[in-house]
Amino acid sequence: MSRTPTHLALYIGLLHRSESTLATALRTVGEGHAADADVYYICDLLADWSDEHVRRLQPMVDKYGEQDPDEPDRLYAEGVPEVRSGPVGLLRDLQDLTLLATLVSTSWTAVGQGAQGNRDAELKELADSCSATTNRQLAWLNHRMKQVAPQALLVSGST
Repeated sequence: MSRTPTHLALYIGLLHRSESTLATALRTVGEGHAADADVYYICDLLADWSDEHVRRLQPMVDKYGEQDPDEPDRLYAEGVPEVRSGPVGLLRDLQDLTLLATLVSTSWTAVGQGAQGNRDAELKELADSCSATTNRQLAWLNHRMKQVAPQALLVSGST
């Protein structure tokens, strides 16, 4: 039997909200930059991955609960309520997604360590698996930013 975690529910709640926010933000950016077909389709695929993480996390939410922090979040994952236009807008939107995905990634790392300390093999496997997928999301976001940055930053009149 696993020991009762003290703050694991806090991070499970953070992950649950952050993964949902990331999925929504990915779809918003994809739809907002649909003229770039790869952005539209890949963002939709990456959003599906985050949706799957939320689905897979649900048994752990049921097991440990979700705790809201007693203090305000210093980094609040608001998401991307609307997209910016043009190449610079795409670059900035990709950066926003990268920040969200990084929050998700570091949260999976923390939960994985907590699971290991709590001897919860099921949660540890979930954290490792979802962390690997999140790292793939981050790799694509970084790659796409590298592609768009030269035109966005150096071509005059591209706003």
